[in-house]
Amino acid sequence: MMDKIDRKLLTQIQVNNRRTSEDLAQELGTSPASVQRRLKRLRESGVVEADVSLLCPKAVDRELLLLVQVTLERERVELIAEFEKQMQKLPEVQQCYYVTGDHDYVLLVTAKSMEEYERFTQENFFANANMRRFHTTVVMRRVKVGLSLPV
Repeated sequence: MMDKIDRKLLTQIQVNNRRTSEDLAQELGTSPASVQRRLKRLRESGVVEADVSLLCPKAVDRELLLLVQVTLERERVELIAEFEKQMQKLPEVQQCYYVTGDHDYVLLVTAKSMEEYERFTQENFFANANMRRFHTTVVMRRVKVGLSLPV
């Protein structure tokens, strides 16, 4: 069970997880030791899945962002598992969602160039016998990027 302090703590660390326990404690009206215990419990219980750093795409030469809708030929359990396992291994695939509707998956893919993305599609889509089709939308500008959840 999470209390009001846990929820405030989760909100704060989603914005900046490098804040010190002293700084967080002062804002939350509790002790640094309490903040550390709470964070440890929230991480161990899986409420906090990961602590990550968001990189500037331009700084690492990964400015091209593509939204890819994928439709598989067949949706058998083992083929779905195989596709998902493949997507999890690919560093270019930032996010992969199994969805309802006209497509089976929506992917967020990053690339250095269209040529690199074309190679990616050749190796991972065209070479996949279970790929019916895919549709790519190129992101022109990042308007909002984040994974924060309201708590």
